[in-house]
Amino acid sequence: MRAMDVMTTPVITVTPETTVRELAKLLSEKGISGVPVVENGDRLVGIVSEGDLLHRAETGTERRLQKRRSWWLDSLAAEEEAARAYVKAHGQRVADIMSRDVISVADTADLADVAMLLETKLVKRVPVVRDGKLVGIISRANLVRALATTSSAPAIVADADDRTIRERLLNELRGQRWANIWAADIMVRDRVVHVWMSDDQPEAEKQALRVAAENIPGVRRVEEHIVPAPIIPAF
Repeated sequence: MRAMDVMTTPVITVTPETTVRELAKLLSEKGISGVPVVENGDRLVGIVSEGDLLHRAETGTERRLQKRRSWWLDSLAAEEEAARAYVKAHGQRVADIMSRDVISVADTADLADVAMLLETKLVKRVPVVRDGKLVGIISRANLVRALATTSSAPAIVADADDRTIRERLLNELRGQRWANIWAADIMVRDRVVHVWMSDDQPEAEKQALRVAAENIPGVRRVEEHIVPAPIIPAF
């Protein structure tokens, strides 16, 4: 399987000009922990996560810089480190706090390489690009769900028909007002459509999802995976 077979698309993104307050609201409302930063037609320029919002002046959580063991290291780097911490705490735009050295993969990347990248770089997600433009995102959850759709025998390359089925189903669902589902919730393996749905989704919506999948040419069957609905904390 390749990155394009399991990636989430379309991707929620922000621009360098997005305000920090807008970013915090977006992460909170969407229940996500990070987003890619794009400009000029989806060109990937950075990534920003909830970790970039931990030490903020507004919440009184500015980073407390530790004194270095070597006085000369402290004198050489203290001012630069303090300046970076100040920008992180007081910057008002995504451009001020985002990480610019983005780790990304091509949409044709093998999933084994993606998994190794997530593990060795200690990251939770990785943007997927094609010709320098963002086309999707893969998280650890995407890989876990890909594993759940496999048989006992390992597979290296996904059937091209699986790819086509998934793309057609996602295109169909994007035009439906009732389709409250993410691309990450749909996997296709050996022409079997796997759909993850929360236990509080209306039965009519579950039925409509099944019918939509069954109407895609080439689908053998549809398997539903019911998971607990996310708990929204009370404020």
